[in-house]
Amino acid sequence: MKRLNSMLIKPAGPDCNLNCTYCFYLDKAEMFEPGRHRMSEEVLENLIMQAMSQSGNEISITWQGGEPTLMGLPFFRKVVELETKYGKGKVVGNGLQTNGLLLNEEWADFLKEYNFLVGISLDGPQHIHDHYRKTPNGKGSWDIVSRNAKMLVRKGVEVNAMTTVTDYSVNFAKEIYQYHKQMGLGWMQFIPIVETDKSNTNQAASFSVSGEKYGKFLCEVFDLWMADYAKGEETTSVRHVESVFFRYVGMEAPECPLKRECGVYLVVEHNGDVYPCDFFVSPETKLGNIADDQLIDMLNSEATTAFGKLKTVLPEDCKSCRWKSYCYGGCTKDRVKDLRDGGNNHFCISYKMFLEHADPMLKAIALRYHEARGKETNTFDATGLFS
Repeated sequence: MKRLNSMLIKPAGPDCNLNCTYCFYLDKAEMFEPGRHRMSEEVLENLIMQAMSQSGNEISITWQGGEPTLMGLPFFRKVVELETKYGKGKVVGNGLQTNGLLLNEEWADFLKEYNFLVGISLDGPQHIHDHYRKTPNGKGSWDIVSRNAKMLVRKGVEVNAMTTVTDYSVNFAKEIYQYHKQMGLGWMQFIPIVETDKSNTNQAASFSVSGEKYGKFLCEVFDLWMADYAKGEETTSVRHVESVFFRYVGMEAPECPLKRECGVYLVVEHNGDVYPCDFFVSPETKLGNIADDQLIDMLNSEATTAFGKLKTVLPEDCKSCRWKSYCYGGCTKDRVKDLRDGGNNHFCISYKMFLEHADPMLKAIALRYHEARGKETNTFDATGLFS
């Protein structure tokens, strides 16, 4: 039986104050009643009560959207109040994924006080960020977002850069990496974008990044990451690199696209509807609603199990691939054929390029890691990788 230890909650549903060209979630508004979408206090309390009673000693909750800060700061003060009321000493890790437009110093003080981990959507310098991340009136959002990102860093909030990789930004790996570093955003997550063209479902949308170009991007980022360690500079964290490294030391990758199966967390919409994955919010994948069903039951339902196992249906090329155990076919949303037919992943070539490039150094790091563990120490040294 799977334990409830991770949830992604969309308190404002698909509503957002940006109109990013590549956003896949804005169209989800068609699934719900017209107008504003906001989680009621009744739904929130039921959700938190269930989450606290049905999880173990720890639970991770990510507040996402759309744009979750549209709920206003009082909503999140209520979140903490309810977590305290029903948590009974549990460790609750709250994360906020935001476009950053509505943040201010009061928000920052709250996020710092309650140890929220903030993922701020920042695609890089202005010419990169503003290329696709625009307001509904067509203006760029970089000026406000970058200013608020600096404010979060200054206030000591734990903040990281959530950076999409598109057909445009893929050409600027070094510029993006160095920009985030100088901003103080040492933790970076790169999210490759591929969506189906709405006018021609047989091809990718124009903003999508090709598998080969994303592979080159990952290799360049890896070299920048390694160069920092070699020079003994303050270390950075690149989620994909470190998730892959987990496999090199015999552990399961924390990043879900690299896991053997899906269905390890739940998505809860503003009205209490529950789904097995952020990328598969649709009437066909709906698991239930918290007004009628229990979170733990939906997590362990036959529907969730069947959804999770779709990832294990791999094409023939994957079955014999030397890198299979490092990605298990990648994210199911990126399969180019029906999942039940085991379609090839759009980013298959990306993973292969990255692994072939990084493999020797990751093996060396893994060896030093195991040697350090053998000495009953796990201290990190930037010049020696692991000591």
